[in-house]
Amino acid sequence: MSKPRPEPVQVIKERRDRALDALVRGVPYIAFLGIAFDRRGDELTAILPYRETHIGNPTLPALHGGATASFLEVTAIIGLGWSILWERIESGAVDPAAIGAGRIPALPKTIDFTTDFLRTGLPRDAYARALVNRSGRRYASVHVEAWQDNRARPFAQATGHFLMPADD
Repeated sequence: MSKPRPEPVQVIKERRDRALDALVRGVPYIAFLGIAFDRRGDELTAILPYRETHIGNPTLPALHGGATASFLEVTAIIGLGWSILWERIESGAVDPAAIGAGRIPALPKTIDFTTDFLRTGLPRDAYARALVNRSGRRYASVHVEAWQDNRARPFAQATGHFLMPADD
């Protein structure tokens, strides 16, 4: 008896992209801000494209603090949600095809979220990545950094604590 042939890599990538898209579409505020996610393997980079409506101080001009904090919180929630979903997809506990068909996994709920504004956010695209420090059955801690032109020079960072969704 021979082993079944593995699925083509492109099929696996498309399935994972559909699962991420379903996760992101589950939060309408993400589309409102225009945030997109770039997936490379299990790593996500959030992208906040420049929009005139994101400017809070037109004199400088500078990104609005609320838009920046929202960008960081969305990045943390989707990053944490994706890490949970990725683990379940890879273990076979969740069929990614079922997610794309309308069954969206529950996302973590924010307990608290602290944002540090390190420098002025300039009128250009911003990027962010979340690092899950701890993820247990009931609680998770996530650190997020946002940068624009140079990843080594973040303009904002945040730490959030989240209540984990109940197992399906």
